[in-house]
Amino acid sequence: MTRRIMLFELNEVPWRIVDEFVAAQPNSALARLLPQSRCYTSIAADRGHLSPWTTWPTLHRGVNDEQHMISAFGQDRAEADDCFPPVWRMLRSAGVSVGVCGSLHSFPTPPDMDGYSFYLPDPFATDPTAHPAELVPFQEFQLMMVRASARNVDTAVPRDAALKFLRTSHKIGVRASTYAALAGQLAAERRRPWLSTRRRSMQAIVAFDVFVKALTDTRPAFSTFFTNHVASAMHRYWAAGHPDDYDEIGLSDDWMDRYREEVPWAMGRADRMIGRLATFADENPDYELWIASSMGQGPTMAQALETQLYLQDPGLFLQAIAGVPESGWSRRPAMNPQCNVRIAPEYVGAVETALRTVTVAGTPLVFRQSADGFFSMDWGQPNLHDAPDAVRVDGHVHDPATVGLENVEIEERSDTTAYHVPQGVLAIYDPQDPTPTPGPRRDVSVLEVAPAILHTFGVTVPGYMQEPGVLARELVPHSVGTF
Repeated sequence: MTRRIMLFELNEVPWRIVDEFVAAQPNSALARLLPQSRCYTSIAADRGHLSPWTTWPTLHRGVNDEQHMISAFGQDRAEADDCFPPVWRMLRSAGVSVGVCGSLHSFPTPPDMDGYSFYLPDPFATDPTAHPAELVPFQEFQLMMVRASARNVDTAVPRDAALKFLRTSHKIGVRASTYAALAGQLAAERRRPWLSTRRRSMQAIVAFDVFVKALTDTRPAFSTFFTNHVASAMHRYWAAGHPDDYDEIGLSDDWMDRYREEVPWAMGRADRMIGRLATFADENPDYELWIASSMGQGPTMAQALETQLYLQDPGLFLQAIAGVPESGWSRRPAMNPQCNVRIAPEYVGAVETALRTVTVAGTPLVFRQSADGFFSMDWGQPNLHDAPDAVRVDGHVHDPATVGLENVEIEERSDTTAYHVPQGVLAIYDPQDPTPTPGPRRDVSVLEVAPAILHTFGVTVPGYMQEPGVLARELVPHSVGTF
């Protein structure tokens, strides 16, 4: 029987959070699955700063950041895609049927997108292209909501895009129970407005319905689904559930009480998704379910965050510091507090020179530059609302508003109470393998994932990847058939 794989990309979740959830929820899907799964600790392989827009390409491509050189959304990846294509492109080129839903850097879409079973790019795409065409209204709505809620959740809903999506939502798989959950969410927000933070999970729930419908209808041999909703909750609210992790806590008791259940709640939504996929695998035992994170999170500091400095008007900023006209730049996708732009060749030198003179609260602005005029700037400096002289360009003080910057009030008052660590999760549930060996979760580099997937489908592993290692050796023997 030909093997098939569903890759559930559970962004940044470490085993500690999973184990705590299982201990508290002994009847959960994870509590049932994990004793029947092969479990490993995935280890990020990147040498530079750990971020999901870098660690996921490493997992997908089987080479680390020093080779694929992907460090930001909106970056020109043509060379990386030619030299080190993601695993879904390699499988599709080998004739394997593939479906993609939200995996990072799945936009721009491949030239042969229509040859995929389905293709829904990541929520940082610059346009709502998707396959089949009936997914476009959902992608359009999703992109608008993600852009509006980059840090604080925007409770407004784009009416026209929402109506267009709603008219087609039943055709693409959005369930009645999901509508009920959305209605319940809105009702809960009226009683407790701070619960609007859970809208990030609602986006994942709707997207997962879309994924399951596409998976069920088309049955691709390999499929992916990416969700960031647990990672988002951990970044903000780890301290509320783990106060003993910190030597000092600068957050109020009311804050701790309010947000204590947010990470477990988000995990509960992920558990329901995993349970649905496990049931699908049980009913279709040629499928395996791979639950993976490209890295994890761990505690940092538990301090209150009132504001963060964001670049709200890049055009004004570039004009002010380097004389770049509106025609000399374009915005590229990014996740706040990062801001990415592409600069016309004639202004690249001036922008680079000017950025090297920018300081915020006495610290040089961190930015990265690519040869094609792409610049990625790291903003988000905390609690500068009472520091009018914090921003300087070439030693001269600038009022933030005059250069397109704004100290944005943070609605939930939480800084990054948890941040990226190399250790993540990898669990493989195979209904044809009833006797996995329990024991310690061995460390497995994320560089092993792509070659193991290729090996499973009988696709030649390219020489730049690692040889299929422990993952491939421990998989149930398969036969290569029609994909």
